Amino acid sequence: MMSAPLKSLGAKDAVFNHKRAAETKGCADASQSMSDKIELRAEVPSDLGGQRLDQVAAQLFAEHSRSRLSAWIKEGRLTVDGAVIRPRDIVHGGAILELTAEQEAQGEWIAQDIELDIVYEDDDILVINKPAGLVVHPAAGHADGTLLNALLHHVPDIINVPRAGIVHRLDKDTTGLMVVAKTIQAQTKLVAQLQSRSVSRIYECIVIGVVTAGGKINAPIGRHGQQRQRMAVMEGGKPAVSHYRVLERFRSHTHVRVKLETGRTHQIRVHMSHINFPLVGDPAYGGRFRIPPAANPTMVESLKHFPRQALHARFLELDHPTTGERMSWESPLPEDFVWLLTLLKQDREAFVG
Repeated sequence: MMSAPLKSLGAKDAVFNHKRAAETKGCADASQSMSDKIELRAEVPSDLGGQRLDQVAAQLFAEHSRSRLSAWIKEGRLTVDGAVIRPRDIVHGGAILELTAEQEAQGEWIAQDIELDIVYEDDDILVINKPAGLVVHPAAGHADGTLLNALLHHVPDIINVPRAGIVHRLDKDTTGLMVVAKTIQAQTKLVAQLQSRSVSRIYECIVIGVVTAGGKINAPIGRHGQQRQRMAVMEGGKPAVSHYRVLERFRSHTHVRVKLETGRTHQIRVHMSHINFPLVGDPAYGGRFRIPPAANPTMVESLKHFPRQALHARFLELDHPTTGERMSWESPLPEDFVWLLTLLKQDREAFVG
C-alpha cells in the first residue's frame, strides 16, 4: 500500500498510513503475525474545540476505540501540538493531533480450515452459529483449533483487526450466535454498541429446579477468590444485570429465556446459580444433581450425562456498523438441547393426573 505524506488535515481527511512490517501468507496452516504502524494527523475543527482530548480523539480517529486511544494518550503516543497531555485535558479548535503507534501484537496465530456455520456475512461483519466444543480464542491449553483460527482461514485479512474481529465471546460449550467484525471500523462501532447496551443478546437454558416466575438479577460479578477459573457474585465485582422469564416448567426443571443487559464472563451461569437455579450440565456452577422422582432410566441417564451446560445464544440483534440498519438473527436450538426438552416433556406428561 502506498504511504501518503503526513500533512495538516481536517477531521474527515485524517491520514491513515497502514505500514505492514511483517506478514506471512500461504497455506492454511501458515503462521500469521504482523506489526502495523499507525500514523495519524488531524486538525481539531472549531466545533470540537473545548472538549476533552479523549473525546475529540474518539471523533477524529473513529476507527479506533476510545479505550485504545486513551491508552495511547497516556503512553505519549498521541500528542497535541507536539505536547503530551492527559486524556481529560481540554483541546481547542485548530490544534494538531498526531498519533504514532503500533497496532497491538496479534501473536503467532495459525489459519486453519475449520468449518463455520455462517448465518450472515457481508464486507463488514460475520454472524456465526457456534457449536459446542469450539473455543473462541487461543489460550493456555487451546493454542489452536479455535474460532479465531477458523476466521483467519475464512477471512485472511481479518489478521489486520485486533483479536481477529472478535468483540464478544461464548464459553467453549455454549452454543449459538456470535458477531465478528471484519474491519477495525466495524469492530470499533460494535464494541461501542456493546458498551452502550444496544446489542440485544437473548439466550435459552434449562435449569435445575422449578422457577415460579421471571425476574431481574442485578448482582455484581468478579473473579472467584480461591478458584481463579471461576467467577462469583461478590461485592466490588463488575455490575451485571440479567433478565429472565419462564418458557416451560417441568417436574424438577425449567426452560428459561435470559436477556443480557451486561456481558460478564459466565454471567448467565453465575446469576442463575446465584438464585439457586443452576444450569443442567454445568461443570462449574451446576450445584447438586437432581432427578425427578420415579423418572425413567433414559431420562436419568440423559440428565446425569448431559455433556455441557444447557445454554444456547438464541437471538442476536444489533445496528449494522456501516449502514446503521437494525438487523436480527435467530438460531434454532441444537439437537442435544431439543432431545433433553423432549425427555422432560415426556416425563411431565407421564405423571400428569
